Amino acid sequence: STNPTKMELQKMNGHTIGSKFNSGTFDPIDALAEQEEFLPHKPGAKKETHFTDFEGKTSFGMSIFNLSNAIMGSGILGLAYAMSNTGILLFIILLVCIALLSAYSIHLLLKSAGVVGIRAYEQLGNRAFGHPGKMLAAVIITVHNIGAMSSYLFIVKSELPLVIQAFFGKQENTGEWFLNGNYLIIIVSVLIIFPLALMKHLGYLGYTSGFSLSCMVFFLISVIYKKFNIPCPLADDHHNKTAADHYSVDSTADGFCDSKLFTMNPQTAYTIPILAFAFVCHPEVLPIYTELRNATKKRMQNVANISILAMFVMYLLTALFGYLTFYGAVESELLHTYIRVDPLDVLILCVRLAVLVAVTLTVPVVLFPIRKAVLQIFFADKPFHWVRHIGIAFCLLFVVNLLVILVPSIRDIFGIIGATSAPSLIFILPAIFYIRIVPEDQEPLRSRSKIQAICFAALGFVFMVMSLSFIIIDWVTGESQSVGGH
Repeated sequence: STNPTKMELQKMNGHTIGSKFNSGTFDPIDALAEQEEFLPHKPGAKKETHFTDFEGKTSFGMSIFNLSNAIMGSGILGLAYAMSNTGILLFIILLVCIALLSAYSIHLLLKSAGVVGIRAYEQLGNRAFGHPGKMLAAVIITVHNIGAMSSYLFIVKSELPLVIQAFFGKQENTGEWFLNGNYLIIIVSVLIIFPLALMKHLGYLGYTSGFSLSCMVFFLISVIYKKFNIPCPLADDHHNKTAADHYSVDSTADGFCDSKLFTMNPQTAYTIPILAFAFVCHPEVLPIYTELRNATKKRMQNVANISILAMFVMYLLTALFGYLTFYGAVESELLHTYIRVDPLDVLILCVRLAVLVAVTLTVPVVLFPIRKAVLQIFFADKPFHWVRHIGIAFCLLFVVNLLVILVPSIRDIFGIIGATSAPSLIFILPAIFYIRIVPEDQEPLRSRSKIQAICFAALGFVFMVMSLSFIIIDWVTGESQSVGGH
């Protein structure tokens, strides 16, 4: 009982598929039925290949690793700061909401990709809105990932000097060139990140993802351990250096060492962007789906749910224990706060090293989707070429290094990226793609799932406008207060 569509799909496998989709001779509902009907029952059969010319080779576990690593970024270092500005209870509520919304958003993406059988974010945009949609998606992904790369390199800029300083046994940064973060990020970019960014496939980077995740787990364990052996009111001789993030924190004041369940201040504006930034993995979802062995929608949704759950637990614990260690004195980059306890502490030195290695190895993983997006925009029809491959990587690293040298605090990167591209990637784009791509006769505009998607997009828009306006207000009012910055 061979279904004719199946034969047609087998024939179409390869490069004709794009033109067939666009000319509209191909019936997406058939494809959906096809996918639902054949894939789950015969895992041994080679049916997955009919949408892509690339057969998935990555196992279920490795895919969870890759996706977890895509979620787990530098955002984790900003979470304790977010908690100090919302209070424990409000933070947990917000974190749960963002995690659930993120999972729902992946569901929308997979459903859209299932209908048309496309497994790249930009092509979904193309399918939904033609060329402008593709451009929009590519630009937002690029902005977001450049933001993520900047935050990673910002961590290198703030942490690597501390590591080198500790190796030389210095209590203070004495200002030699090798203790200057700006020089160090350029050296790291050229020697480590650039060569790694020249690989051809994402799959080989799975092992580095596993490693970065282990580093973050180590970071978490150390944060929990340190909570129990750092006394609360810090003997604060370093305080004047880190005034940029807290305008009027007097760490000897009464009540400073109480955890707050619920609190509001001007920096609360950064919380939702920091959280949104911490959960974005959406551009990587479709490539990971493509490389998943026996890829079905359900299997991929499980990968996503497990990854989000694991990261949710890690985020919550990190934020909680980081906050309970420093209370109101947490900086927008948690790891940097430990310098105020003892710059030469061995455990924290190891954590710094681990996080540095993890972050450095994650930059190439983030660079892949950017390069893909740039190729989609400018060189859509051209075959793979090493010159382009290398050139784009070089230009991107150049731009990001420049950005990181110019930005004063990591909070600004988290805030702006978390308030612009993160809501677009989590809320707005998946929802509007879904509304446009899933055919009306299958789900009319008034159906429950379409209405949910519309509300979802609206929610993202509200998020974006509110966060941005609050952050701009904070910048305008904060400039006067934070003289003598970081």
